[in-house]
Amino acid sequence: MPCKQRMYLPGLPAHVVQRGSNRSACFFLDDDYRFYLAVLGEAVRLYWVALHAYVLMTNQVHLLMMPVHTDGVSWVMQHVGRMYVLYINRTYRRSATLWEGRHKASLVNAAEYQLTCYRYIELNLVRAGMVEVPDDYPWSSYRRHGWGETNPLVTDHPLYLALGKDGVIRQQTYRQLFTGHLELVSLQVMRESLAHNYPLGNDRFRESIEKQLGYAVGHRTRGSA
Repeated sequence: MPCKQRMYLPGLPAHVVQRGSNRSACFFLDDDYRFYLAVLGEAVRLYWVALHAYVLMTNQVHLLMMPVHTDGVSWVMQHVGRMYVLYINRTYRRSATLWEGRHKASLVNAAEYQLTCYRYIELNLVRAGMVEVPDDYPWSSYRRHGWGETNPLVTDHPLYLALGKDGVIRQQTYRQLFTGHLELVSLQVMRESLAHNYPLGNDRFRESIEKQLGYAVGHRTRGSA
């Protein structure tokens, strides 16, 4: 079966997911998370990619990134994957497969789904039962967005900045977005888009993507506009 084609476009956010092989762990100790973030920070700077949100979980990684160049996201994932696998194999004296094949990705219509993607990514560990609230987890971008914690990895998206005229109001507004669970419909749409590498957005957004790429992508949802 041919691999699904990855599609990235300059200036469009992409939700990227990479999972451990057979859903096995890919992080074992705190130093592993620190190393991954260090290499990720190096890669996004090197390849001119903005990292807007992320979470590192025991057996998977979720990243929301926006490239300046078409291949930027792919270059980041290749760089991080190569360096992290080398680190894990050396540290734990292992040679088994770490990642579950190629990463999955979905282009995101920021106007519709940017902040929903933030919530999806930063609430993942709550849905998994790892913590009760995202504040308790150090390996995500939530503390940066919700409490203003210094995090040089994160680049603020204009839609996040528009939540308030200053940092205090912005963070307060952002925390209010996390007072409830993510809607089931949003969860289903985002999971389906990731599973099939479909663009996350309405039909107009998909048509725009197709026009820029020059080929058909995803599917049509009845009633979307």
